[in-house]
Amino acid sequence: MRRLPDGADGTTALALVATIAHDGEGGVADRFEDDAGVDAWLAEHAPGLPPRTAEQAERLRAIRFAARSAFAAAVAPHPASRVERQRRMSDADAARLLAAAVNALAPVQVLDIDDTGVRRALATDAEGQALLEGTLALAVADFLTGPLAPRLRSCQAPRCVRYFVQEHGRQQWCKASCGNRARVARHAERHR
Repeated sequence: MRRLPDGADGTTALALVATIAHDGEGGVADRFEDDAGVDAWLAEHAPGLPPRTAEQAERLRAIRFAARSAFAAAVAPHPASRVERQRRMSDADAARLLAAAVNALAPVQVLDIDDTGVRRALATDAEGQALLEGTLALAVADFLTGPLAPRLRSCQAPRCVRYFVQEHGRQQWCKASCGNRARVARHAERHR
């Protein structure tokens, strides 16, 4: 039985949704646009997997679409990313797809008890595509129901489509370059 990673830190979930980003020229870049892109991302985040078939890559795109839609719901009442403001999976469909992927893992509770305390984990016998999809969906669910979820925001800088976790209460942008771009745009707007 294989132990499943805890996704509450958001590393995996944020990496998955970050496969859609601004392209630096005002548009949107999709790392999952083609099957080779999906395989390249998997080589980086889940090394050792064989290449995905076209159908498997499409199912991972669906998991990513559901994840971004769930992120858009989770940031409310703050605005969602501009990508999800244009096109978003329904909340019910996103929940159904992510839950189905997690349930396909048939996860079981594992408790470790020793002189250092008690730790809970999930384990599965799932393999292949079911393990991959379920692990990604579980990472999204762990993150969006975990302690960092209330600090999730979408970057509102011009052209940015990323989600990030606020490091402090006034943080509005995912990184300094987005903040600079937003301030320049505000300054230009005031002088028009």
